[in-house]
Amino acid sequence: MSLGSKTVLAIDPGTAKCGLALVRRNPGGNIELLWHTIAKVEAFCDALDEAARQAEFSMVIVGSGTASRNFVELLRESIPSVGILVVDERDTTMQARERYWERNPRRGWRRLLPATMWVPPVPIDDYAAYVLAERVLTE
Repeated sequence: MSLGSKTVLAIDPGTAKCGLALVRRNPGGNIELLWHTIAKVEAFCDALDEAARQAEFSMVIVGSGTASRNFVELLRESIPSVGILVVDERDTTMQARERYWERNPRRGWRRLLPATMWVPPVPIDDYAAYVLAERVLTE
């Protein structure tokens, strides 16, 4: 699937909160994280509106976790004209930790150990969404 330089919205669904990330592959072929947030499930529609204000997106990518069905139904109601792709979210947590530490470098002796050994001090659902988008945009 080639999405060129189009922007996608990726969602890591959960039962209490979800991560959202606007991601695109730029004309140079690099993947860019344009915007990301974590929202409580009850505030998902507000986060969806905020994402639409940040950038126009051509597709929504949803992680295949246990809460994905509810999010897909809500997306179909909210933005029926946008395509939805459900993606396997296996191993996204470990990859999300790596992405978090790439953008928030560890300091001191902590730099010497692998990023996957450190648990970030904040939730990383938004980085898990970013990983989902990377999976689609690099295929």
